[in-house]
Amino acid sequence: MEDLKANDKRSYIDNLIDFFRKRSIWILHYCTGCGAVELPPSMTSRWDIERFGIVPMATPRQADVLLVTGYVSLKTLKRIIKIYEQMPEPKWVLAFGSCTVNGGIYWDSYNTITNLAEYIPVDITVSGCMPRPEAVIDALQTLMEMIQSGEGGAYKKYKENYEYYKKNQDRVLRKEAPILGSSETESIYQEKEGNYET
Repeated sequence: MEDLKANDKRSYIDNLIDFFRKRSIWILHYCTGCGAVELPPSMTSRWDIERFGIVPMATPRQADVLLVTGYVSLKTLKRIIKIYEQMPEPKWVLAFGSCTVNGGIYWDSYNTITNLAEYIPVDITVSGCMPRPEAVIDALQTLMEMIQSGEGGAYKKYKENYEYYKKNQDRVLRKEAPILGSSETESIYQEKEGNYET
């Protein structure tokens, strides 16, 4: 009987913490392209996301939510992973826009990351090119409901399945580009241009 009461208290405290946590979301926006176009309007008086307790942050060490918008390349993936690992727990990730979710119009480029969820855990994805401010608000309200119910916890997967994420990160980030002036790049130039001299 005492165990049941202890669990009820713990559950009550968790619910209370989650209630206040969902009303104070600090968001870090990481944009790599045109994805930022629809975010400023969501902060203006017409939509005003700050009325939900959502405040933009300038540093990952103070942010609860990482909102990734725009095209994700190999170079920007490194930054996104560093930012994600600097954020304190609990933390959540929103992949916003077609380029972030599936590569968008760049899906077949050699340098495009087509599924961000293979490299860091993503809680919510919002497709569209570009999703409107209403979609930003809807995604954040969905996240708030997930936080309140205790469902939003993809960051726990990162710890539990760290080897999976690390293997995927290493697979794309450890590829070394050929060094200019090396015999490898010279042979590439000769094949493409004929007798090309550097």
